[in-house]
Amino acid sequence: EISDGRIISDSALSTPHVPVTVGSDALQAVDLRQRLADGAEHNGAWKAELLDAVQAAWRVMWINRFRTALTLLGIIIGVASVVVMLAVGEGSKRQVMAQMAAFGSNIIYLSGFSPNPRTPAGIVTLNDVAALATLPQVKRIMPVNGTYAGVRFGNVDYMAYVGGNDTNFPDIFNWPVAQGSYFTEADERAGATVAVIGHRVREKLFKGQLDPIGQYILIENVPFQVIGVLAEKGSSSGMQDSDDRVAIPYTAASVRLFGTYNPEYVVIAAADARKVQEAEQAISQLMQKLHGGKRDFHLTNDAAMIQAEARTQNTLSLMLGSIAAISLLVGGIGVMNIMLMTVRERTREIGIRMATGARQRDILRQFLTEAVMLSVVGGLFGIALALLVGGVLVLAEVAVQFSLVAVLGAFGCALVTGVVFGFMPARKAARLDPVKALTSE
Repeated sequence: EISDGRIISDSALSTPHVPVTVGSDALQAVDLRQRLADGAEHNGAWKAELLDAVQAAWRVMWINRFRTALTLLGIIIGVASVVVMLAVGEGSKRQVMAQMAAFGSNIIYLSGFSPNPRTPAGIVTLNDVAALATLPQVKRIMPVNGTYAGVRFGNVDYMAYVGGNDTNFPDIFNWPVAQGSYFTEADERAGATVAVIGHRVREKLFKGQLDPIGQYILIENVPFQVIGVLAEKGSSSGMQDSDDRVAIPYTAASVRLFGTYNPEYVVIAAADARKVQEAEQAISQLMQKLHGGKRDFHLTNDAAMIQAEARTQNTLSLMLGSIAAISLLVGGIGVMNIMLMTVRERTREIGIRMATGARQRDILRQFLTEAVMLSVVGGLFGIALALLVGGVLVLAEVAVQFSLVAVLGAFGCALVTGVVFGFMPARKAARLDPVKALTSE
């Protein structure tokens, strides 16, 4: 019993059990001590308290809509910037890797090599090629017998790389024929004088005005009929233009042009692009065995260059994401400023709540929930804005590749930002003196 703010008696202390009220229409007395002792309802109370905190936070955000919108703007821009920047970085990386893969990310080149300047270079034979083809690490293998040679059509002369290949050429180099067709295995066996020319060779010899299919060109004064034109590929890392070449059957090149069946080099496609190094080791071991332990051959591949390119793109993506994360940090600071202002404006409300039984953790939960709600809503709108901007960039033909990890990461960062920057204002509110808070204006 309380009179004028003073406890004058407490009969519950002397009553061992709460009596049950007699009467069917009467309310039963509640033993609060027993409830607190069992904790039966205390375990589920946090759900109701959390729901109340969320509803109260949403009510406060809705009442101060304009201020809430300004606060959300920082989070929205931050999340959208991070997601879009990472998407652009990932898209650029995949585009570059796809272009690099067009030049053969799993390709290994084998050629003869002189271990000593005084000794002749080793010779890779067709028997070596046949033996290497049996390795499980090798997907395809193709001998190449070629060199730069003069190519003529009419009164136009041009120097291009003339390579004798087999029918694996389009598959190994991922290089389709844009016009006409590639020569067949029957052409290869018969040593047919047919040629598939590169895009640049077509431009130089035929000036783009005449259909080259069916025309005859002279390669070192030997007539070859053009049956196809390779798709344009360009150059890799400033090296010789890949389109500056002519592909002819290996047998025709060996018999009619170069006079030897031994390849100039061998092109090997590894079975797994991620295990090029393992394929190299297997090839090296077998070649040493075939050559009596001598390492008179040389193996090269473009895997190192491609990996370096991938690392560069990863670094650029990280840099773009870091720059965008700054805007997310600024948005978090905005949340903290708004929450501090809210605590100042609602000091009297906090005092009333404490005076009517609210605990420090209730006040802390309330303001922390408001900060998290701001971050969650801002994060969701930020993701929506990022997807919208990404769609516009796709229409503008910009390489964009959204990643679920990047989206969830940006949203998680926004959530953490709300917790971190909202904790200090919430803690300040929870530590207010109820008396001072009630008397504040």
